[in-house]
Amino acid sequence: MDRIPDMAAMQHLVSRWVADSAAIEPPLGRWKVTDLAGGHTVGAVSLLPLPPDDIDFEIGVQIARGWWGHGYAGEAGEAIAHYAFDAGADEVFAVSRPANQRAAAAARRMGMDWVGQTDKYYNTRLDVFRLRRYDLDVPAVAASPESEQTDELTDI
Repeated sequence: MDRIPDMAAMQHLVSRWVADSAAIEPPLGRWKVTDLAGGHTVGAVSLLPLPPDDIDFEIGVQIARGWWGHGYAGEAGEAIAHYAFDAGADEVFAVSRPANQRAAAAARRMGMDWVGQTDKYYNTRLDVFRLRRYDLDVPAVAASPESEQTDELTDI
């Protein structure tokens, strides 16, 4: 997907998505991403089949430039991954152009791993990231049973 240049273009895109939503069956779909503190629409997230075979599910995220760097892409993508897995998907993917380091970082924040490059999708060379159901929310390092106990709560 091309970069969305401004809010009017984003609103037009979201309106088109809403019109197209009648043909999409859950868990596939498109949703707006909202800044909860101010109620502003900051972008959109989608779960759609990857062409050309429409077998694999792709998480796509578009965040308006003014909202970059606040974690919206990673948070929205992770929420959609949970939704897809709750609906029975075994894995989800994200694709990005190799030079798009922000997209790669967002995919990693969703818990995805880079699995290589391909020109299979969208007729262009893309980095491919994958998240499997059993990898979602796996901690990077778990505390050993012998570790010192504290009164603080720790996610492990």
